[in-house]
Amino acid sequence: MQGLDERLARAREISWQRFGKEITFYLPGMFSYNGLSGKYPAISITGNRCALQCDHCQSKTLEPMIHAETPETLTGKCLDLAEKGNLGVLISGGCDRDGRLPWNGFIRAISEIRRQTALYISIHCGLVDLQTALELRDAGVDQALIDVIGDDETYQRVYHVDFGVSRIESSLEALKRASFPVIPHIVCGLNHGRMVGEERAVEMIAPFEVRQMVVVSLMRIPGTPSWKAERLKAEEVARLIAEARFRLPHTEISLGCARERGNTSMETLAVQAGVNRMALPSDEAIELAVHYGLKIRYQRTCCSVRRDFSGDKW
Repeated sequence: MQGLDERLARAREISWQRFGKEITFYLPGMFSYNGLSGKYPAISITGNRCALQCDHCQSKTLEPMIHAETPETLTGKCLDLAEKGNLGVLISGGCDRDGRLPWNGFIRAISEIRRQTALYISIHCGLVDLQTALELRDAGVDQALIDVIGDDETYQRVYHVDFGVSRIESSLEALKRASFPVIPHIVCGLNHGRMVGEERAVEMIAPFEVRQMVVVSLMRIPGTPSWKAERLKAEEVARLIAEARFRLPHTEISLGCARERGNTSMETLAVQAGVNRMALPSDEAIELAVHYGLKIRYQRTCCSVRRDFSGDKW
């Protein structure tokens, strides 16, 4: 079996051959970088509410989002954000016991936002059926983000659901049938710091021939059951990125923002693995990209956004 350095080098070469020697760095809407803020804020349509109370989150990631718990509020907030020069929005929220968000009540609002603004619209879709996927697509949502988990026990233990990952596969199938652009996310170390099923998650994604995927890692948020989880090794994340590149050579891979803060090794190893996109890069990651002679672009949106809003500086 190849050592990690060899695997990263092979993954990097595949990436450069397919996508060119370039990388885009991203600044999402809820973050600041050297005094600059992103232009792609996140909105929760459930406020702080989530029935699942997953071990790694327990609604804490919803707290800093803009809260818009009614269709009228969502429309008003988005119109205001557009007037202030934002490029788009990520609409998210908490789930019910079946892993679903209350999209039905917000379809008309999203249609109105699409009619009145030029905002690029992403959603954290949760589990969806074909009808919901069609309605969201027709309302004008540009892309759907969905967590892909490759292990039933991890899904049930961490997300507190009484069903398995086949529901995720069914949602991916519904989105595909609806011709709805989907960006799968894999959370490395989701099972309390242990890598269980992440490679299986890559295998689940492969048949859908997605154009992009995002790799993140367990954040160990204070006050959650995952707070005392084992610290995930950066090398484990890098190995997963390399495996994803081998299995999905035509898919752009991003290191997303939902990862352990301050772990520069994770970022530099991701650059060594040839990631095409990275949110919240450290100086070390940027320096390594320069060292490799990569063409660097900067964009103040989520790293999953397909539309090119990038420039040669933030």
